[in-house]
Amino acid sequence: MIRAFAAIIVAAAGVAAAAGEALAHGGGAQSASDQAWRIAVAVPLVLASAAYFCGLRRVWRRAGFGRGVRAAEALAFGIGLVVLAVMLALPLHAWGRLRFTPHMIEHELLTLVAAPLLAAGGAGVPWLFALPPSWRRQVGRWLARDRLRRLWRSVSHPASAWALHGAALWLWHAPALFEAALRSEVVHYLQHVSLLATALLFWVSVLPRRADARTRLVGMFSLFATSLHATLLGALLTLSPLIWYASYVAAAAPGGLSALEDQQLAGLVMWVPGGLVYVGAALGICAGLLRNDGAPARRRRVSVPGIVTWRA
Repeated sequence: MIRAFAAIIVAAAGVAAAAGEALAHGGGAQSASDQAWRIAVAVPLVLASAAYFCGLRRVWRRAGFGRGVRAAEALAFGIGLVVLAVMLALPLHAWGRLRFTPHMIEHELLTLVAAPLLAAGGAGVPWLFALPPSWRRQVGRWLARDRLRRLWRSVSHPASAWALHGAALWLWHAPALFEAALRSEVVHYLQHVSLLATALLFWVSVLPRRADARTRLVGMFSLFATSLHATLLGALLTLSPLIWYASYVAAAAPGGLSALEDQQLAGLVMWVPGGLVYVGAALGICAGLLRNDGAPARRRRVSVPGIVTWRA
């Protein structure tokens, strides 16, 4: 299984490289910009993939297959990496400079597809086991500090994660910041990193594997609240008679849609599919609570030599 996922990631990276050459847009400066973007995305993607599956192999070798990290979690993480690799292979980045809709599709794939899959993958343990044993113990002791654990519990609480992700979503779609991202690749990269990071935090905070029924309930309302404000932003983009981002008027891209129609289509992408994902996830948590009647989920205790015991 691990080798299969590694092969998929390598193949997707190869497709991304080939697609970059075949689907490059614009002149030499723009092609160089696209190439730099692909490298900036591909390097952390490959490193994260290698560290995860290397650590996963060590965990399963010591604890047994499916222990410490469930097979379903590894599958989710692998699929999330493939989604990111496919996004890299497709020319969405180049198209996003000419049309708003491809740019919005990028954001939706990041926050609504890749982020929940990666968050479900439980990457902390595999990444820790990817480190050399001496580093692993030091990092494990550092992560176990009370102050850091309190900080993580505070930041990863559904209310905090909801606020951070909501702020990132609205701020980066404000005309001034969005235009800055279109003008600068550095700002554009920061935009995507912050959207993905806050989305990961948000999905980690609301995943139904959390044992506490009260936290699950808060997570369910967090999902509904996110659905409301995200669909509101999509509705504003769709129904607005004004063009929010002047750069798309100046781009004069082909495709038959005016800049306003392109904005309306992008708003619909955020409004309808995005809202359905959040509401569907919330209903899934609600169904789980009703099925379990609020009882805490059972979790297995797993002990692997070289690290403290954790619950899986």
